[in-house]
Amino acid sequence: MIELRPYNELGGAHHGWLDTRHHFSFADYYNPQRMNWGHLRVWNDDTIAPHSGFPPHPHRDMEIITYVRSGAITHEDNLGNRGRTEAGDVQVMSAGTGIAHSEMNEEDVATQIFQIWIMPNEQGLPPTWGTKPFPKGERSGSFVTLASGLPGDKAALPIRANARLVAATLKTGQSTEYQITAGRKVYLVPASGQIEINGIIASAGDGVAIHNESLLKVSAKQDSEIVLVDVA
Repeated sequence: MIELRPYNELGGAHHGWLDTRHHFSFADYYNPQRMNWGHLRVWNDDTIAPHSGFPPHPHRDMEIITYVRSGAITHEDNLGNRGRTEAGDVQVMSAGTGIAHSEMNEEDVATQIFQIWIMPNEQGLPPTWGTKPFPKGERSGSFVTLASGLPGDKAALPIRANARLVAATLKTGQSTEYQITAGRKVYLVPASGQIEINGIIASAGDGVAIHNESLLKVSAKQDSEIVLVDVA
């Protein structure tokens, strides 16, 4: 089953400094049919104005992945971590027993991010944070694992969840595949461009909820960047 969730039908809000779309119920957006997708709880599509962002605020017991689509985001937390994550790279925060952090766009241009929350395997663990640049050429034409809590994904940023985040860039006309293990769910969003997934057309920002499929065949109608989360 493949369900297309068009960008213009997502929840969201305009806050002046922040233009946000919610794939799942979040903040003032509530849709009982879209509370989560397996262990995937939040997928927010945020555009943050220059020299603004999220001031210090707390989290606990959640795996939070930030995928930067354009610009850069600067993280700072009460553990003493500080780092800048650029377009195409990811950062991971395991909130554990509790962490307070800020996420600021210190750039002169708008920053676009996907903010992805995944429920952890275990609660009450110490909080951690990490970021990693991934050479863009590595994901050209095929999916590359960027963050994972699954066995065998040793090169990826670790998360404490039964989940994997992968990304790919495809040129117009290029195709790739993604194998889905029985019983798992996938949520996919094109960060840019337009793609076809098993006969379904999805454009930038659209959500694609997938289950009871064993193989995804993805082809690019336009130059495209694709982000996919595989969860139990």
